[in-house]
Amino acid sequence: MLRIGVEERRTRIGRRHRLGPAVQAADPVEAAASVVALHGTDPATVHLSVAARVPGSEVAGTERALYDDRTLIRMLGMRRTVFVVPTQFAPVIQAACTDDIAIKQRKLLVKHLTEAGIAPDADASGTWLRAVEESTATALTLRGSATAQELAADEPRLRSRLSMAEGKAYTAQPYITSRVLFQLSAEGRIVRGRPLGTWLSSQHQWSPAEDWLPGGLGDKLAAEEARVTLARAWLSSFGPGTAADLQWWAGWTAGQTKKALTAVEAVAVDLDGQVGYVLPADEAPEVPVEPWVAFLPALDPTPMGWKERDWYLGEHKAKLFDNTGNVGPTVWADGRIIGGWGQPESGEVRFQLLEDVGRETVDLVEAEAARWTAWMAGVRVTPRFRVPLEKHLSQA
Repeated sequence: MLRIGVEERRTRIGRRHRLGPAVQAADPVEAAASVVALHGTDPATVHLSVAARVPGSEVAGTERALYDDRTLIRMLGMRRTVFVVPTQFAPVIQAACTDDIAIKQRKLLVKHLTEAGIAPDADASGTWLRAVEESTATALTLRGSATAQELAADEPRLRSRLSMAEGKAYTAQPYITSRVLFQLSAEGRIVRGRPLGTWLSSQHQWSPAEDWLPGGLGDKLAAEEARVTLARAWLSSFGPGTAADLQWWAGWTAGQTKKALTAVEAVAVDLDGQVGYVLPADEAPEVPVEPWVAFLPALDPTPMGWKERDWYLGEHKAKLFDNTGNVGPTVWADGRIIGGWGQPESGEVRFQLLEDVGRETVDLVEAEAARWTAWMAGVRVTPRFRVPLEKHLSQA
């Protein structure tokens, strides 16, 4: 097998993820496509990931792509995680990943409805749930867009309560509103629209999926065909990578991953003793980019693109990841992580390097920190998932 070393993999990050200064993206859609999809669990990540890849990017430009032009869409995707995706690619992710999630989540919700006594058995609970979903979807279509509270006013059954962890100290009786809306979104029928507050808000209005994509997201592609398309996109952006990397990233089974890699005719390569894969005719070295640094936000898709991360993370995991595998804000140089960053109450972007990188790189990092401080314009971003180094820098 052809060997592809660490330096080549790092070069590919700079060019393919649009992080090198001469190869950056033209707009938010191109930025998202360069990494297949932007992480959307933390609303700030979307805007910061775009700003790291699009020169002169502003929050207003990303919001325009999301809510006016609707060339980006926020949806549930890989690993039951919310992503922001180029709208035309959304049906691929829906069929490749989200439809399976929706099936599992429906079974779980029906189980919880039955346990709460909303209907006498699973069949009756399933029928009741379908009726509530249809009523909710109709109410949303009539309104055009709506908050969860507005939809609950239109469909009072959304205020039914579940009984969770009964008899435990942490027992709860949540309304089913969020679960029903989650289910409708997982099935590609509704989407998260404009935030209710600023660009940092995690509360959104809901809209029919047809407002973003005629016909909605469902029933467009066969699941196997979609998984092949998604595997090809991942290999184009993140290859070479191992089968374990792709399986983790997509949230697939080992069998689904193997079939997809076979279907795209992935070429096996040697990753310093591990078997990795690239697309056919993608074995040649990438064209190098000039030296670069980047400040990437928490949950940025680049550090979250592979399961096995030592080749770009080094020994910095304990300071930059939380205990469940979520990455915090990172500082990159030429395809590897060299530190982290955070913001104290003043809003200034502060960084700490975790290795000796030389004066020229330090100068680039300092300039990038100043650029980010100006870009934030006094807005302080606190990641949803905190990591040790970010916490330290935020308290400094």
